[in-house]
Amino acid sequence: MKGIILAGGLATRLRPLTWVTNKHLLPIYNKPMIYYPILSMKKAGITEVLISTSPDHAGDFAELLKDGSEFGMKFYYSIQSNPKGGIANAIGLAENYAKGEKILVILGDNIFGYDLKNDVEEFSKIKKGALVYGVKMNTQTKQYGVIEIDKNNNVISIEEKPENPKSNIAQIGVYMYDERVFDFIKKLKPSLRGELEVTDLNNIYLKEKTLYCKIIDWWIDAGTSHDELLKANNLVFEKIKNKKI
Repeated sequence: MKGIILAGGLATRLRPLTWVTNKHLLPIYNKPMIYYPILSMKKAGITEVLISTSPDHAGDFAELLKDGSEFGMKFYYSIQSNPKGGIANAIGLAENYAKGEKILVILGDNIFGYDLKNDVEEFSKIKKGALVYGVKMNTQTKQYGVIEIDKNNNVISIEEKPENPKSNIAQIGVYMYDERVFDFIKKLKPSLRGELEVTDLNNIYLKEKTLYCKIIDWWIDAGTSHDELLKANNLVFEKIKNKKI
């Protein structure tokens, strides 16, 4: 399985911090934000990772991460020229890199402690399908993608920022896809906001009843606001202090 980390976008909600740098290069306690998904990939046994970013800061990523040898990995880079193209668009740029293998996708501002290794090993054996991850929220989930599951963790529905959420499970930015994902992306049409939505991609798998979900214990999206960025720094400090990350 090959890895893809999405580290593009404009990060307008984090300005002025992101006027001169990409948000995924901002510090989270003692590491750049991008290190956390990279280390999650490494822990899962992924050795080849494509980092997708925008053209204005691509050189900064290359200068920081180089070829990946310092991590014991191999890094590749792709450029998403349209930062508003959407998550599915960014995934689609990895088709030649994936070369017919299954993929693990992590959004570059997602930080979590869950070990993906067993899931990677299990998913590599399935014939077809996709796996999404969720976390149970105590507050309203309407600002996230919301996952509804049955007792066997099969996905019943998945909606993007619904007004009336059907569950308290928020979709996080971690996905596994089979080799057909790129063909599915080519069939997608832009949403009302002009993006190729990852929820629309996941719903293709849902319709054929091959979309599954795993629930993890904690997660934070560090790139959504200044408050979440501060929260991520404090949370990571506590997790490192207690040896939980």
